[in-house]
Amino acid sequence: MSDSYLQQLFADRIGGAQYGKGTAIYKFEKIKRAKRKALADHPKRQLLDFGIGENDGVADEVVLRTMADEIGNPENRGYADNGIDEFKEAVARFMQRQFGVELNAATEVNHCIGSKTALAMLPAAFINPGDITLMTVPGYPVAGTHTAYYGGIVYKLPLLAENNFLPDLASIPDDVRAKAKLLVLCYPNSPTGATATREFYEEAIRFAKENDVVVVQDAAHALLSFDQKPNSFLAVPGAKEVGVEVHSMSKGFDMIGWRMGWVCGHERIVSAFADVKDNCDSGQFIAIQKAAAAALDDESIPQRIHAKYKRRLEKLVVMLKRCGFQCEMPGGTYFLYTPSPKGLEDGTTFENGEAASQYLITEQSICTVPWDDAGPYLRFSVTYQAADEAAEDALMAETESRLKNIKPIF
Repeated sequence: MSDSYLQQLFADRIGGAQYGKGTAIYKFEKIKRAKRKALADHPKRQLLDFGIGENDGVADEVVLRTMADEIGNPENRGYADNGIDEFKEAVARFMQRQFGVELNAATEVNHCIGSKTALAMLPAAFINPGDITLMTVPGYPVAGTHTAYYGGIVYKLPLLAENNFLPDLASIPDDVRAKAKLLVLCYPNSPTGATATREFYEEAIRFAKENDVVVVQDAAHALLSFDQKPNSFLAVPGAKEVGVEVHSMSKGFDMIGWRMGWVCGHERIVSAFADVKDNCDSGQFIAIQKAAAAALDDESIPQRIHAKYKRRLEKLVVMLKRCGFQCEMPGGTYFLYTPSPKGLEDGTTFENGEAASQYLITEQSICTVPWDDAGPYLRFSVTYQAADEAAEDALMAETESRLKNIKPIF
């Protein structure tokens, strides 16, 4: 297709006149291509997919039943704008019951169409050209992407094993601190699986106050905490004075695809988010908000999901260790973030995690996600399809049968 004048009109933030002409391939596209090749080359060999990053379960019956009851209700047909009271009040009850966090449902809570949209919108409330967003890597890049859209700068904080995958806030240079507006955290952390301690949150609050920074804590995996009781940034004294927490209904409630979450915390930040949101969307379908409220009031739903993914992770860790991998049970999430092998006993070498991941897909039909942002790692997800524990065990056995003889070298 020949270029027209349109090619010169694309915004610099998405590539300008070169938009659509790049040859770089996003890593997830590489994984998709490798999966297709593995299926074509080995049509009779099962593809073992540990790369999927979304719950395999369907929403609980109480959620489905509430949705069915509400979907045809005429009072639910209109725009929800910044959310219905019923959902906000359910959030406030949940936050108090689960974390001991007291929230004013009317002023300190606002729904979002999934946590991704909240992380995309919050930079609009703070970032001017030249301002800095502090982002942990590896991690979910959306807030950083939108920071750059507004002319801001992303300063990356590597998450390293020697620091328990917590950012080293003391290492941030003074000139960066002076221009920083946002500190984006994510705990339990995707993809490392680390959880944050109360002491770390206290440090983050001190940092925010000393440097006039807003903390945005992405709590999408909040309920999947295994090494400690699920906690909240907002439960720490002073947190509500410096930031907000972003929650999702996806991971802890099996509501992947329902696009439902919330922002809570500092009243003025929540208000600013709501103002930006008002100019981006007209709210999630009210029936979905009511179904989400029903989920929040049912403590048994996240308990069952927590138990399933903890069990699956324990099985995965034991199996991989038998196969020579260096891994430990993660603190939280449904991800296992493990060092990537440098090679195999047969002389095969891998220059990075991506190379190792490509080998596993093409040669073993085992899909993982590579992360090379802070050293070579592989991410295994236990959100694979398995109807029951017997199916889980069968999948572990099949995975072990393929990995036990490759003898990874670290």
